[in-house]
Amino acid sequence: MAPAPAQTRACHGIDVGGSKIELVSFDAELRELHRQRVDTPRDSYVDFLDALSELVAGADAVLGSAGCAIGIGLPGVRERSSGRQLSANIPALSGQRVAADFAARLQRPLRLGNDLQCFALSEANGGAADGFPSMIGAILGTGAGGGFCIGGHLLAGHNGIAGEWGHWSIPAHMLARHELPLLDCGCGLRGCLERYVSGSGLAALHRHLGGTSTDATRVIAAADAGEASAQHALAIHLDLLGHAFASLVMALDPHVIVLGGGLSQHAPLYTALPAAVRTHLFAGMQVPPILPPRFGDAGGARGAALLARENIHGNADLSA
Repeated sequence: MAPAPAQTRACHGIDVGGSKIELVSFDAELRELHRQRVDTPRDSYVDFLDALSELVAGADAVLGSAGCAIGIGLPGVRERSSGRQLSANIPALSGQRVAADFAARLQRPLRLGNDLQCFALSEANGGAADGFPSMIGAILGTGAGGGFCIGGHLLAGHNGIAGEWGHWSIPAHMLARHELPLLDCGCGLRGCLERYVSGSGLAALHRHLGGTSTDATRVIAAADAGEASAQHALAIHLDLLGHAFASLVMALDPHVIVLGGGLSQHAPLYTALPAAVRTHLFAGMQVPPILPPRFGDAGGARGAALLARENIHGNADLSA
């Protein structure tokens, strides 16, 4: 029997962000077939579901692929017991059963993960971590966090948050070393690494030291221009990030770490970070390669498409 046409084996990956929703369709060999982007409805849940449905309907019409599997990467986390979403970036989603509601509309296979997991899954399959036995995809953007893959498969964990290192607590001795305040986090905890090592965290460090930067790009530019407070902020950030990644190495011992988010574009980080990590490891431990992403901003939708056909290890309830 002849194989089914590629479009019948297509899958849609949907990357949901605070400002845009992007759908990308791929064939069985992960060749891009279709791409469309719309603004994210942030305040109306019905409008959000309508936007997703229209994107899928449009892709189905173009490809003739009605019924194909869909993967969605959402910011935030989903409570396993209730299926309700918590999303600081898209208020309309918080408290909603997004996976169940969207699956009921579409009546087709659906996988739901967060955007960090989708990034990691993409880089573990054909990306910078392809061929490595295990990897951490570590996002350093507006927030900080990641996903953990073994053998190219996403290991989501009991609560679906394996690799979510951005909400580990920063140790008291690291705060004391750099005379930093204990900051509240939007997740409800205090002292989360995200508040200090993300791109927005770097900007906050600069302001704490008397600077005025509102984002990481401005901190880096100020440091390059010789501003002492910006250079000091970068030095603190490097030490805190080195400690965070050393903890990742000791907890999960990944074979490679792939950076994502805006700070992944800061080339000096790849030269300086291994030594910063090594400082916080005991003798004899090796720092895994720390690599830039292969797919960059395109990784989210690609990872969501991979999620659509992924057999989640021990986490079948990631599906709707």
